[in-house]
Amino acid sequence: MVKEAKLDVVTIGESMALFTPDMPGKMRYAGNFSRKFAGAETNVAIGLNRLGFKAGWISKVGADELGEGLLSFVRGEGVDVSQVKRHDKAPTGIYFKELRHDQDVRVYYYRAGSAASTLIPNDINEDYIAKAKYLHITGITPALSTSCYETIIHAIHLAKKHHVKVIFDPNIRMKLWNEEQKAKEVLLEIAAKSDVVLPGMSEAKFLYGENGSSEYARAFLENGAKIVILKEGSKGAHYFTKSESGFVPSYKVDRVVDPIGAGDGFAAGVIAGLLEGLPLEKVLARANAIGALVTMVNGDVEGLPELDEIDRFMQVDKEDVDR
Repeated sequence: MVKEAKLDVVTIGESMALFTPDMPGKMRYAGNFSRKFAGAETNVAIGLNRLGFKAGWISKVGADELGEGLLSFVRGEGVDVSQVKRHDKAPTGIYFKELRHDQDVRVYYYRAGSAASTLIPNDINEDYIAKAKYLHITGITPALSTSCYETIIHAIHLAKKHHVKVIFDPNIRMKLWNEEQKAKEVLLEIAAKSDVVLPGMSEAKFLYGENGSSEYARAFLENGAKIVILKEGSKGAHYFTKSESGFVPSYKVDRVVDPIGAGDGFAAGVIAGLLEGLPLEKVLARANAIGALVTMVNGDVEGLPELDEIDRFMQVDKEDVDR
């Protein structure tokens, strides 16, 4: 049974068990690993929960101990997991994060044939989608399998049917795509069906070739998006609509501990700001702050802040500038 409570956001995708060596350097020398759980979609859902919103997650996990641990963790972070199914024959995916040093973080996936890769359109409950205000999609899920691609397109169709806004983070993972051209076609197709797109500059370059931020924004807007938020990493982010545009600088981080997950924190901040109806400049300022805070902590979700932490961080940064 689907809970009657309203959801602010529904997201669809794979989360996995994450293993990280307890010491920096090449993973071949690691003898001990810490185990966590992470995935772009649940990172965003957990980030939204910490900001006071209700998020639901649609996926599959293996009927195994890692799957049970993953469900327990995500549920414990306040995310609704009522639409996550267990697969008796396919395992929960895993990946390793290798922290060679501050400027060299590598990720290795072991997710081929995973439970989440078997998602099919019939796994989507239409009523569940209809209860949300936003459907959050990344470019990772359609890369996992043909059935995952079909599932995402079906979910977007249901969102449109029920006037649920679609927010799309391309989150390009070329290791998951067999063909570069296929990746471009699918990602542009999903972007065209989305209300809000969140590409990074390198992702925009992959999709549209060498160009400037304004030209990228124009291309996404002409393709169908209503809002384009173009990320430039540590520099900040641009926002564009058909009637307004601007740039919001990021926040200074003295030492980046772990950059993985910063984009998901940024996405959570954007969605939260849009749900609150904030001006885009303020939406991006807070999203930038969240992304910066995430990089200061080891782990994908461990650094995701609550509202008072964001306010304190932004105020300290402003005081540093004003001094």
